[in-house]
Amino acid sequence: MRRPGSLPICASSVPGTSVGRTLAATGVRTGHAAQRATIEAPSSRCAAHDRGGSVLTAKPAAVPPSALDAEGLAEVRRIGNADLMVGIPSFDNAETIGYVVRATTAGMVQYFPEMKPILVNSDGGSPDNTPRVAVTTESPDYLEKIILVSPKHKLQRITFTYQGTSGKGTAVRALFEVARELKVKAMVMVDSDLRSIVPEWVELLAGPILKGGYDFVTPLYARYKYDGTITNNISYPLTRALYGTRIRQPIGGDFGVSGDLVSRYMELDTFDELTARFGIDVWMTHSAINEGFAVCQARLGAKIHDAKDPAGDLGPMFRQVVGTLFKLAGRYEDRWMRVKGSHTIPEYGFERVVAPEEVTVNHAKLIDNFEQARLTQHDAWAEMLSDEQLERVMGLGLDGQPSDFRFSAELWIRCLYDALVAFHAPGADRERLLAALTPLYFGRTAGFISDTLDMTTDQAERVIDDQARQFEELKPYLVARWQEMRASGEPS
Repeated sequence: MRRPGSLPICASSVPGTSVGRTLAATGVRTGHAAQRATIEAPSSRCAAHDRGGSVLTAKPAAVPPSALDAEGLAEVRRIGNADLMVGIPSFDNAETIGYVVRATTAGMVQYFPEMKPILVNSDGGSPDNTPRVAVTTESPDYLEKIILVSPKHKLQRITFTYQGTSGKGTAVRALFEVARELKVKAMVMVDSDLRSIVPEWVELLAGPILKGGYDFVTPLYARYKYDGTITNNISYPLTRALYGTRIRQPIGGDFGVSGDLVSRYMELDTFDELTARFGIDVWMTHSAINEGFAVCQARLGAKIHDAKDPAGDLGPMFRQVVGTLFKLAGRYEDRWMRVKGSHTIPEYGFERVVAPEEVTVNHAKLIDNFEQARLTQHDAWAEMLSDEQLERVMGLGLDGQPSDFRFSAELWIRCLYDALVAFHAPGADRERLLAALTPLYFGRTAGFISDTLDMTTDQAERVIDDQARQFEELKPYLVARWQEMRASGEPS
């Protein structure tokens, strides 16, 4: 059943051109049949839904209302259908979205000239004219002048303001609704603040779907060692340890999605308020894995964007990403409890040697945030952590220079596993737990910086990979604590 759609601000058609490209990776929809991580036989207890407690949604949310209104739906239906869609969620990105639009429109017509393309901007009500820039960037003859060959179809552009909870997730859900209505074969989603995107990204993200039979394409970037700290310390290693899949950028922001997977996303009842904000990327990735869709990674080169300092900018994002990840772990408990080890994910595209842009972080502020929390969050930590881990956290030395601070990967992993278990314990106050976990993340991030100050980005990447391996090795600790929690009483 299709839902009504949203108010378009404006729409346009842009001609373009194209040349072909040889497929560098092929595959079929095999889901998890070929994975090399071991999955044991199912236990007698099947977790059909998330059973944790608290205001942070004790049960999966009902399928949310449409993020589009009736006028938006009418605009989409006027277009009728499309084969390939680029979707760009945005808010106050007028300075950067024009470049993203130029790159992706060129990519659609250059690499897929036979397909009917559309670019869709889902905006959060930007006061800076972001939507107008999205549909007016460059004149209609731009693509023909640069690429020289006319495509078979005109490239359509539409933009609208989504409705519902303000956040990236709602913007993306509106894009899913458009993609489903247009019956697209593939949807490419890219961030609106990218400065390193080139037209080839469209082929790299859509090609495995349109030519290789994959359903979900995640990005594989070269990133500076301190860019993506939530990814490096949580989403990558937990995705690997829980589900056995080595997806390096599970919350990268730039994805390719098949029409089949779009339809499945729209059926799931796990989309909630956290997902509607910054939980959307990990929700997409973990849902694709656990619903049995074929996944690969695309080598995109360097990601240059408006990176954030974890000491000052990532607190709310952290809670939304981790809250979503933890909730889905409850939903798919019966699967991850049986997974041992991990397997590599196919990679598409030519390997690139690039130097990512340096990201500045406030090392001292991360440590200060952790130090203050030892006073303000002690009681919450005592409820969340095992006695041994609490004692170790409280005993960490804070004297000396920031470079002297240490917070080991092994301690961080045990703390994070304790937090995941506590999140699903009967009567858990999930908002309080996520707030208490945030300064521990600051502490581990500070510890990682101390460990890698004199390393190159490539050397630091080996430290990140070693940490992910330790997540796998320590998974029995998580399983044992999880089983103890389940045995102690039926979660609410």
